[in-house]
This record gives sequence, C-alpha cells and structure tokens, in this order.
Amino acid sequence: MAIEIKAPTFPESVADGTVATWHKQPGDVVKRDELIVDIETDKVVLEVLATADGVLGAIVKNEGDTVLSDEVLGSIVEGGAAAAAPAAAAAPAAAQAAAPAADGEDDPVAAPAARKIAEENGINIASVAGTGKGGRVTKEDVVAAVAAKKAAPAAAPAKAAAPAAAAPVFAAGDRVEKRVPMTRLRAKVAERLVEAQSNMAMLTTFNEVDMTEVMALRSKYKDLFEKSHNGVRLGFMSFFVKAATEALKRFPAVNASIDGSDIVYHGYADIGVAVSSDRGLVVPVLRNAELMSLAEIEGGIATFGKKARDGKLSIEEMTGGTFTITNGGTFGSMMSTPIVNPPQAAILGMHNIIQRPMAINGQVVIRPMMYLALSYDHRLIDGKEAVTFLVTIKNLLEDPARLLLDI
Repeated sequence: MAIEIKAPTFPESVADGTVATWHKQPGDVVKRDELIVDIETDKVVLEVLATADGVLGAIVKNEGDTVLSDEVLGSIVEGGAAAAAPAAAAAPAAAQAAAPAADGEDDPVAAPAARKIAEENGINIASVAGTGKGGRVTKEDVVAAVAAKKAAPAAAPAKAAAPAAAAPVFAAGDRVEKRVPMTRLRAKVAERLVEAQSNMAMLTTFNEVDMTEVMALRSKYKDLFEKSHNGVRLGFMSFFVKAATEALKRFPAVNASIDGSDIVYHGYADIGVAVSSDRGLVVPVLRNAELMSLAEIEGGIATFGKKARDGKLSIEEMTGGTFTITNGGTFGSMMSTPIVNPPQAAILGMHNIIQRPMAINGQVVIRPMMYLALSYDHRLIDGKEAVTFLVTIKNLLEDPARLLLDI
C-alpha cells in the first residue's frame, strides 16, 4: 500500500515552501521517523519524516519545486523493504558469480576496437555487459560505459550544491561566472531590508559604554555562575538584554509598533536576538524577557544558537518580537547602523570591545569601550527619546547594580 508523503502544515505567516533536499531516492529503504526530505521556508527549514517503514516510491515534487501546506511530495510503499532485501542480496551474489570471468582465463570476448577504447578510458572490460552475439562486448557497449562513467561524477556535486547558495571558490586567473539561486531565507531578508528602508523614517543614534564593571562582574562570578546554573555560561548578551528590558519599561514607544494609523504599545518585552547560522542571520525571540533572570536569558540564547547551527529552529521561535539586539562585535565590527526589523520600531547594535584611552576624572586611563548604535523609526520615536533610551542602557551597563536595585 502506498502512503502519501505530505508537506507540513505551514502557519498563517508562511505561504509556501521550497523542496531543499531529498535525503532518499526512489527505491531506497526508509524507516519510520527517518528524515526523508527538507522543506525550506522564508524562516526555517522543516524536516519531513517517514510515517511508516517501506521503500520510497515516486517523487512528486523535486528539489527546487515550490510546495503548499499539506501538498503531496511523494509516496512510501509499505512492505517494499521486504521485496528490496532479496534484490539487494542478489546483487553481491551476481557480482561474485561474475568475478572469475574478470580474473581468470575466461576473459570476456570483446572486439579489438572495444578493448582499445576501454583501456584508453580506464574501464575494466569485464565490467561491461556485452550485447553482441554470444555476449561479445562491442565498441558501442564500451562507448556507452564511458558515457555513463563521465555522467556519474557530474551528477553528485549538483545534489550537494543544491541546498545552499554558498559563494563558489575560483582558481586564480579564472574568468568564469557561476549563477546560483537565492535561498528563500536570503530572498526574504533582502525583501524585508528594502521594505524597512522604503517604509520607515529610519535614523541611527550612537553612544559608547565603558564595559569595565560588567567585565569585572563576569570575571569574578563566571565560574560560580556556571556551576550554580547547570553549565550555563555567563556572557555579555544577558546584561544587554536585561538593560534593554529595563529601558523599554521607561520608554514604551521604543517597544511599540505602527499598525496602519494606530500605535500598538506592548506590555511585554519579546526580545529578538540575532544569531548567525549557515543559512544566514536568523532572529529567534526570547518571550517575556523582562521576567527572565540572567541565567534564563543565557540558557535561552545558548539553546537558540545550537538550534540555529543544527537547523532546528521552529517557526514559532522565529515569529514576533518587539525589540531586537544584534551583536556585530562577535565578528570584529567596530561600528555599524543596524536596520530595524519591521514592524518593530528599534534595534540595538552591539560592537567590538576595544581597549581605548579615556579621560576619567582628569586622568587618561585605558578602558574597555564598546560603541552602541540604536536605529529607530522616527515616525514613532523622537530623537530625544531615542538618545535618552540609549543613554539609559549605557548607565545601566556601566553600573550593573542599577539592574538589581531598579534605579
């Protein structure tokens, strides 16, 4: 009996998907709950698992095809595995039976021209099935074998390259071009970036924060923190998330969004944290971050990072968010102007920590400094409000006790 393989049920925010990779081919044995095919959407890659044991039947949707929610991708033939097993066992037996002909004196009869072509192309004449009289290997048989040999290697890289549009590596002096399609994620990111810059009055304000106190606090307690919280490591991002949630309470417009002619104020802080993955930048969301401890924030970010690397982030984890934080400093960025993720009204950009000479109480001292950037929608947030919001974050980070005392 044939069982249909269907695409997942997409949420309302996802219109369709693209078949990224078939991990099985028709005739392959599949086991229940085994990964069969990946479906790429605008946000995540969804895995489709086998619902029964059997053999993969016909593929309806090939790699690169667009699929809708619950659309049929192919089929599994139940019980096909039992039939496939004897066939698989018969293949080695047939090869073993043919082996003496290849090694012994019973070399297959072949035309001289056929032998010459086989030698020139590195083909074992014994491996070519003869179609001539009495099983004689003809010139045409060897030519066909040569063509099959050349075609086989060319097919393998095509499948490997299909899932990702990675930049190709060219040899020095190459004057060639390679065209690859955008992944759905990259295309969606491009669309949203253009949308943000076209539909927002976007501005960026900058400041700098002295990271001395945060770094000292982290250095003093990081080992105890990790031991007390089951291996969760204390990083810098949790301090920025806590500072941001406190600042958002004081400046609710920064945590708001525009819906038509209305302003929507959110009584919660769902913080999107930009995470790098092989597919590009993704932004999973920490729900109700204002209620989370430093350990819960760090644990959530670590989980998101692992899921992003493994391609396991769900659509729900990528949806929503009232404010976003991105850290270009992990890649060495000194200064940048992050782009707001609509319909949010603002995004905070962190950067590299650099030891710089600073004038403190009339003396020049070396301090670990980080530039901060806040990009915001000027339609909703005034310049004074944006600057004061960023200064609030700066003050909270330079004196972390304020986060505990709520001052």
